[in-house]
Amino acid sequence: MVKVARAVTTPDADITDDDPEVGPLRRCLVTRTSGKREDMLRFVVAPGGELLFDVTATLPGRGYWLSAQSAVLDLALRRGVFPRAVKAPIKLPADLGAGVRAALQRRLAELLGLARRGGGAVAGFEKAREWLAQNRAGLVVQAADGSLDERARFLGGSKLPVVAPLTGAALGQVFGRAQSVHVAVAPGRLAQMIEVEARRLLGVAVDETSGQ
Repeated sequence: MVKVARAVTTPDADITDDDPEVGPLRRCLVTRTSGKREDMLRFVVAPGGELLFDVTATLPGRGYWLSAQSAVLDLALRRGVFPRAVKAPIKLPADLGAGVRAALQRRLAELLGLARRGGGAVAGFEKAREWLAQNRAGLVVQAADGSLDERARFLGGSKLPVVAPLTGAALGQVFGRAQSVHVAVAPGRLAQMIEVEARRLLGVAVDETSGQ
């Protein structure tokens, strides 16, 4: 999974975050811009002082929010925004970005697994393509490392939203296969959640050849 992080600029202002966690928007500690809560990353401080990524945004305690961008994660650590926002020493993960990516990958696998077990997702070229032909799909999930030509051939001009956040091996594990390149997900709440989590994961992905 490869994505080059977008450049981020940070205002020359002291880092504070006194905004209450109400309403649909949250403010990023680094960029100081607001975004939809479901598109951002929430962190909390555990009782022992350890910073935790709250992947489902449901853990108790004060939340500290970042935009879902790999460059923002890097800047947050380099500029010490979490201790400054918390106003206390905290324990930071050795590799915050890797932890966030792993949590989002697990979350995506869980959601896809829920869809599969409920009969709301199928994998494989023929089965998934049949869902597209019958207008039973609301979202297409494809393997990030799948052949671009094959992925385009599968879509065949479909206007459905498409995400490619996981490898073929990771998708295959969800569906009991060695590899899966094409997954069709039925429309509904799970499809919406999968699309949101895929967008967050792609935002924090890194270019594995350059480390950016």
